[in-house]
Amino acid sequence: MNTQGEDSQHRAIVRIAAHLPDLIVYRPFSPELPSVDHFDGVLMFVDISGFTEMTEKFSRAMYMDRGAEQLVEILNYHISAIVEKVLNFGGDILKFAGDALLAIWKVGRERLKGTITVAVKCSLEVHRLLEAQEPKEGLDVRVKIGLAAGHITMLVFGDKTHNHFVMAGQVVEDVRLAQNMAQMNDIILSPNCWQLCDRSMIEIERIPNERAVKVTFLKTPPSFNFDEFFTNCMTFMDYYPSGDHKSLLRLTCKLESDPELELSLQKYLMDSILKQIDDKQLRGYLSELRPVTIVFVNLLFKDQDKAEVIGSAIQEAFVHISSVLRVFRGQINKVFMFDKGCCFLCVFGFPGEKAPDEVTQALESAVDIFTFCSQVPHIHTVSVGVTSGIVFCGIIGHSMRHEYTVIGQTVNTAARMIVYYPGIVTCDSVTYKGSNLPAYSFKELQKKTMRGVADSGPVYQCLGIKREDIFGEPGLTCNRNKHYPLLGRDKEIDHFMRTKKEFLTHNCSRVLVYEGASGCGKSQILAQIECLAQNENHRTITIELTKISFQKNFYTIPMLMVNVLHLHSCKNYRERQTNLQNKVNGLLDKKFYCILNNIFYVQFPVSREVSKMSALRKQNHLEELFMKILKQTVNEERIIFIIDEGQFVDLASWAFLEKLLQTAPVFLVMSLSPFTDALCPAASTVMRSRTTTHIILGAMQPADIGHKVCLDLGVRSIPKELNSYLAEGSCGIPLYCEELLTNLKHDRVLVFQPMESEEEPSMDWNSLLRSFAKPIGEPKTFPVSNDEGSEKVCNLVSGVVLKNLLPPASLKETCLVQLDSMSFSHQMLVRYAAVAAVASLTFTTGLLLEILPCWNMKMMTKALAGLMKSGVFGCFRSSKELRTALEHNEASFEVHHRSSCLKPREGVACGEQEELHELESKVIECLVIRFCRPVMQQTAYELWLKDQKRAMHLTCVHFLEENAHRCDRCRSRDFIPFHHFVVDTRLNALDIKEMAKSHRFQTEEETTFSKTQIPKRSEKIFPENLSPEEIREKILNFFDTIIAKMKTPERDLVPLEPCRCEEILETVFRPLAYHFLALGENNKALYYFLEIVSAYLTLGDNYMVYVYLNEGERLLKMLKKENSCSQTFESATLYSFKGQVCFSEGQMVLAEKMLRKALRLLNRIFPCNLISLFLQTHVEKNRHFRYMSQPAHKSLLPGKKRLAQLCQQTACLSLLWQIYSLKDFFNYKHYGHLAAMMQVNTALESQDDFQIVKAYLDYSLHHQLAGYEGVWFKYEVLAVEQLFNLPLKGEGIEIITYAAYMLSYIKFMMGYLDLAIDLGSRAHKLCALLRNPNECYMVLCWLSKSLFLKSRHKQLVQVLGRLWDLSVAEEHILSKAFFYFVCLDIMLYSGFVYRPFEECLDFIKQNKDNRILRLQSGILLGLYSCVAIWYARLQEWNYFHEFSDTVKNLVPRRTPTALYYEGISRFLEGQVLHLQKKIEEQPSSAQESGAEALKNLESLVAHNTVSPVFYPRLYHLMAYVCTLMGDVQNCDLFLNTALQLSETQGNELEKCWLNISKEGWYTASEFPEDQWNQTLLSLPSWQKIVSGKVNMQDVQKNKFLMRTNILDKSV
Repeated sequence: MNTQGEDSQHRAIVRIAAHLPDLIVYRPFSPELPSVDHFDGVLMFVDISGFTEMTEKFSRAMYMDRGAEQLVEILNYHISAIVEKVLNFGGDILKFAGDALLAIWKVGRERLKGTITVAVKCSLEVHRLLEAQEPKEGLDVRVKIGLAAGHITMLVFGDKTHNHFVMAGQVVEDVRLAQNMAQMNDIILSPNCWQLCDRSMIEIERIPNERAVKVTFLKTPPSFNFDEFFTNCMTFMDYYPSGDHKSLLRLTCKLESDPELELSLQKYLMDSILKQIDDKQLRGYLSELRPVTIVFVNLLFKDQDKAEVIGSAIQEAFVHISSVLRVFRGQINKVFMFDKGCCFLCVFGFPGEKAPDEVTQALESAVDIFTFCSQVPHIHTVSVGVTSGIVFCGIIGHSMRHEYTVIGQTVNTAARMIVYYPGIVTCDSVTYKGSNLPAYSFKELQKKTMRGVADSGPVYQCLGIKREDIFGEPGLTCNRNKHYPLLGRDKEIDHFMRTKKEFLTHNCSRVLVYEGASGCGKSQILAQIECLAQNENHRTITIELTKISFQKNFYTIPMLMVNVLHLHSCKNYRERQTNLQNKVNGLLDKKFYCILNNIFYVQFPVSREVSKMSALRKQNHLEELFMKILKQTVNEERIIFIIDEGQFVDLASWAFLEKLLQTAPVFLVMSLSPFTDALCPAASTVMRSRTTTHIILGAMQPADIGHKVCLDLGVRSIPKELNSYLAEGSCGIPLYCEELLTNLKHDRVLVFQPMESEEEPSMDWNSLLRSFAKPIGEPKTFPVSNDEGSEKVCNLVSGVVLKNLLPPASLKETCLVQLDSMSFSHQMLVRYAAVAAVASLTFTTGLLLEILPCWNMKMMTKALAGLMKSGVFGCFRSSKELRTALEHNEASFEVHHRSSCLKPREGVACGEQEELHELESKVIECLVIRFCRPVMQQTAYELWLKDQKRAMHLTCVHFLEENAHRCDRCRSRDFIPFHHFVVDTRLNALDIKEMAKSHRFQTEEETTFSKTQIPKRSEKIFPENLSPEEIREKILNFFDTIIAKMKTPERDLVPLEPCRCEEILETVFRPLAYHFLALGENNKALYYFLEIVSAYLTLGDNYMVYVYLNEGERLLKMLKKENSCSQTFESATLYSFKGQVCFSEGQMVLAEKMLRKALRLLNRIFPCNLISLFLQTHVEKNRHFRYMSQPAHKSLLPGKKRLAQLCQQTACLSLLWQIYSLKDFFNYKHYGHLAAMMQVNTALESQDDFQIVKAYLDYSLHHQLAGYEGVWFKYEVLAVEQLFNLPLKGEGIEIITYAAYMLSYIKFMMGYLDLAIDLGSRAHKLCALLRNPNECYMVLCWLSKSLFLKSRHKQLVQVLGRLWDLSVAEEHILSKAFFYFVCLDIMLYSGFVYRPFEECLDFIKQNKDNRILRLQSGILLGLYSCVAIWYARLQEWNYFHEFSDTVKNLVPRRTPTALYYEGISRFLEGQVLHLQKKIEEQPSSAQESGAEALKNLESLVAHNTVSPVFYPRLYHLMAYVCTLMGDVQNCDLFLNTALQLSETQGNELEKCWLNISKEGWYTASEFPEDQWNQTLLSLPSWQKIVSGKVNMQDVQKNKFLMRTNILDKSV
């Protein structure tokens, strides 16, 4: 049979009827409840195996792709086939009970015989169907079927809003027993069914000792036609489709709209289902794996009770159960008859009904229901089972007949508990732990083996609420661990110490309140305070409250008084009574002693006066007594009250505390969660008192989270990736961090290994990645003890992707509570935002508006503002602002209630509205919105169906890909040159031409037609007769002309806006990559991951480069089977990027390997032996000659795909020649020369101006470092000539700016300081006009170094000011690091202070774990070496070694850059200064150390990659070593060489220092040991120099004088 047409599916009544059996849909309406119907029929009970296990398997899955939708797809794959088979055979599905279903064939008694045969045939067909089905996810479904026939009773009961029905009678019990007898694949007929059936048609097998029988097969005669027989049987079925409707499964699909019938049927459905039908959502909309609490209520009746009697009892019980559940936000999911009783399956935590204290509410409702139902007449026994856990909640079945149900072990356990523990309220251990009820409310029961439950754990009886806990042990549940420090809460503890001092000093009341969300560590703070508060001069009383405390009147104060009066240690009531009598003697008349009976459980005689007192008068007497006792006590000793969970203080106790604080000097310390309701007047008075200090607790900082995890795991360090995941996922809340960590341990993604030594024997890419993700260590002040005696570190299992892991159920539950408490519009916005934020928890308002259906900007802005106020979203104006916010969590702060009290009433009234308006304005202005909690995004994302998510991801892709290019300022290019010409990234049908036009590029065909437009090479701009000075002037004039033209408004050469590429990277490229990934478009995702890597390389963020290279490599492995041209290019680009990262990290062997592999994939083989080297050199020389000699117009411009390859080749070759220049063997120089020549040839082939200029300058630098004077000058001139030919627009100006910077950098390296300054100042002007902060930073760095060496202090300070402004405006950590590097140099060598040493040191310490700085060995080498020199000069050798040892780990990471060699020269200077100390303390070994130091300095000078600008300093240090070692002859040689080089370079700084050293070394003057200390006292600040208070000539004398009196001692 076929199902109905699509048009009828959308009618509400049809969708409602799909949830109900025909028996209800076509039942005559009866307003009387309960109502009873009697009829005959056949019942089929089908128990399906494997569903519960499959649900548990998915609930324990690690990754988010194992969600509810996949589960419901698997379940319905099997169950819908069973349902369809039953419907085809005329059955009516009564109920789905988890993984079972109950069907009926309602017929007259005379038709039972034939109908039983049909039911047996149907059962056999179900077995055959399942045997033929392919298993999914390893689920081999089998069924057990029970059949019963006879007289059936249907009870319908309910109230004004909801109705339910159950089947009752012996037949229901028979079918249950028959199913229980069945094994897998069995069909069992009940005794009555066997009596009524046509025995000639059914072959059976007897069951020993049972009247029921097992069906084996149908034995039909040869002439028997089952189809005719079946059709005849169906003619007596009321609602079986026939005639024109015989193609339908059910007649309900033809129901026409009938408001009265629809209203009647709606009562049988849950509200959430009705909403889903009203919203026309898909059936899978509500399907999810959800943490819930199950309450199974079983009502057993007496055997002799009739259906009418049972019906009235069920009706009465139902009305009460419904009313209780309505209060506690629970729902009845199913009602069915079971084992002579009626079962109610109640669920707490369905969508829209999640409550924060769900477990407690479930237990309270269970006790209430148990108490009430136990008193209902005709109910013999009431049993209630309560369990908590993750279950599958969703609609299962067929499109024509389905129901919303719950499946899972949690449901099964609750069902078994009511059988094995009858007559009481029981709960499992999960419910017990999550209830927040005191232990005295439970009693652990003897463990029983329950059928179908592998291990339920401990089972508890819920006893209800009692009062005896006030005599329990005093103190906090959270105990302080002396081996476990309180991390990140120093300020909070300082508040306590300060307030305690005030209390003890002034002897007046003080209140200290710590307010924070659940799990933020309030109890830990109080535990620490309890320890700190212990003292002989005062007494500390600590109590912990629960929710029950708030529900009892005047409860908190008696708890405190028990501890004040020392009653908790009394063994029995007599001892308590004696103690009380002694304490209240003289304070209370004896006739009133009895008012203490109910409070402290004593037995004083009840007087007549007290017996006549009202409860209020008794409480007043008690309050007066307690006040007298406390006043008397505080006169004897000071008291500090510590109350945990203060939000549960009852109203009467708040009133008492208010009076107490006003009349007696006590110190009250309290922790509390935010109040959900308005404060009572007394609480408000206490909180707003001027003696109250109210602290709102902030989150723990990311570093503290890392240290906490190390302590929790007992390891020395954890990977940075893990620390980031936990810090971000926990939002700084310790409890959330612990839950995430527990989840990771459960999923077995953590591995523990012995700590390795710092130096690894070999370096490959994976070990380099480990060094990238340098571990976060635990605090040194709290060492971890290891039982095995070896220190361990924690690492992640290879291949694990933390962000894809499923969140812990507890955190998901918290998010569901928050989601369910939102309005529908807010809830839907969060869900849509979860899809938009799939990349990194961030999204833009434009993207969100694109996928929100039928929303406008005003609606969205208002909703976002509301969600920002509730802490769901954070709003940021730029990606830089977001990064800054993520570096530090919100810290604790003090609330000043007094200032808020002074505000006018009308201001307070409209304050909330004003806040919302401000937030709306912020939303409008913001660029990026971010989920504050990753778990919220994951939870909301999981609620969508797969098809819905795919549709939204497609919408996101189409929206984002239009802007998937660099910003307009950068002419909308790719980050990887010409990348999109190699890989088609469009998801839609647009071809490459349309994409190229949208990116403002020419297509390959358009390029071909424009080849004739290639400009000819112009004539020589610099004639051969020009002198170098004339060439210099001409070049500088050229740059001045460009700057002047750029400043002319009418030329329109300056961009109107700064570069926005970083924002586009964050808001377009990263989301787009992950949206493609979610769509399964891995090749397109790889394209964007590589673009992201290229962008981060430009930004200098090597850590993010590593992160996305990992993603790209993972995708590339998945796509490895497809050997396409584009993937070859992507692979080459990946290895090229790896090579660049290794190069910047100083891992040259690995970098060479990666770059060679990239070149091989790019069809550019680099030789690997001497023979191929010389052959290749010969080929490249000929090629170079041809390129240099032939006119440009004769060569053809390569296509864009070829250009992309050539650009990658030049990038690889540029690094290769630098790598070979670092190697000392002679043959490597030939490799380096070949790589440099190949770079030039490749650039010339590309005809790309930028590549040509870069290659010429690189080739020139290569020859300058090698000492080839004529060659380098030639190529430098060629580069400048190329600049003169460039068009003065767009890319041309960018190339000119780059060339100006590179020329200034090269001149600095080679020691031409004046020219470096001239070029650098012009390069800075060009960068400033182009508004390019990245290039501006590099220009300012080296310009400042040139000015520093020239001792042009005024200009230097101006440049440093610009560098600082840039670092602050752009939040650029590298420019800030370089700024402090120069500041340290100024103090060490220039003789004044621009920024104090303490500030520089603070910057270094605060950023020691900065992800960008840690991967920049050059700048770190310089910073740490400068600090080491500082301490060496001060003779503080412990600090010197601390920083020097750090530098030693950086020294092997060699890079051929000026920054590295400046850092290494500083390091060697520190080692030379340390040589002084060695000579003093160990003269015997000093000769060897001195020789080693001299050798290191000489080898550095001899190396051809070391910039000549550092030679004067190196020769100066060599002279000093010779002086220390007594080698006067070589000392003179090195000193004169340094002076000569300084003079030639114009290095005024070194020249001045050399002259002072020369004068000091060759005189008999004695240098005091504390000479640098004395110098520091006279170091002036720059402000004093500017103001004229200090003479500049005096500043020049503030040099460190290297002592030589050691030589005399050694001689």
